[in-house]
Amino acid sequence: MLRLEARAAPSRAMALLAPLAALLATVVCGAALFALLGKSPWQGLALFFVEPLRGVYGLAELGLKATPLILCGLGLAACYRANVWNIGAEGQFLLGAIAAGGLALHAGDATTRWVVLPLLGAGALGGMAWAGLVAWLRDRFHANEILTSLMLVYVAQNLLDYLVYGPWKDPQGYNFPQTALFSASTELPKLIPGTRLDIGFAVALLAVPAMAVFLRRTLPGFRLLVGGQAPAAARYAGFSARASLWTVLLLSGALSGLAGAFEALGPLGQLTPQVSQGYGFSAIIVAFVGRLQPLGVVLAAVLMAMFYIGGELAQSRLGLPDAMTGVFQGLLLLFLLAADVLVTHRVRRHA
Repeated sequence: MLRLEARAAPSRAMALLAPLAALLATVVCGAALFALLGKSPWQGLALFFVEPLRGVYGLAELGLKATPLILCGLGLAACYRANVWNIGAEGQFLLGAIAAGGLALHAGDATTRWVVLPLLGAGALGGMAWAGLVAWLRDRFHANEILTSLMLVYVAQNLLDYLVYGPWKDPQGYNFPQTALFSASTELPKLIPGTRLDIGFAVALLAVPAMAVFLRRTLPGFRLLVGGQAPAAARYAGFSARASLWTVLLLSGALSGLAGAFEALGPLGQLTPQVSQGYGFSAIIVAFVGRLQPLGVVLAAVLMAMFYIGGELAQSRLGLPDAMTGVFQGLLLLFLLAADVLVTHRVRRHA
């Protein structure tokens, strides 16, 4: 008879192997799912794990999809390591897109290209403001940040819908709920000519070492880690839980808002109700698959970006619903949670 027994200390080896085991289980279940749907498992898996890596254009699209996931995932990883449960990166992403897009609508073709910098700054400030609301509700009224951050996502989506269906709707857009296209002056510089990959990817990669240095080499980052891992020790050392709450939420909001600005100004070039493809929610999975480590977040974001592209390809080439992306994401999270049990427990055989 098999039974789970608690380990004396968490297994570092299993902590590293759990994401790989979860990915392998996801691949196996994905292959079985394709077979049940009457599709070739090999062809289906190739769309998710091979096609996104083919050619410069494929890699550029992979980087484009990974950009918002890296930025949002970094902010969420910092929150969770500080024991602040921000579930609202999606809403902060949307506010960043709204803030940057609203300013971009007022920029003309003759505007200097440097207008991109204040537009990105507006996106970061929009995300910070939305996350700051969560911090204020927690700080002032002791409201649970899980609920408030999640509910504010729907407020943000309704605000975006109101704007693109109402005052910001393009009068020349054939009644589609979208703004006018942003002027050429707001276009983000491309990293690879002939592709859609823009400077957002470079900024996301630069944010990775910056976050690592912040968490490991600065006093505010050290306070966040101690407060999340040993609250009693943090209180004894005189670290302010209130300061940590505001710091980590504003940081996460700024990164998510910046991701929203990059998405609105980059591949879309306008605001639509679908400006986000659920990046803020997917970033939660990215943070945990990446073990709340900056480098791990990058690897997990690339994997999640492959799921996004694979889902689109499965829809166009195999006629499967676009929900395949969510299925693979859900399977990965489910198996990761299951594999994490073996970090703190071991399987023993009992007579």
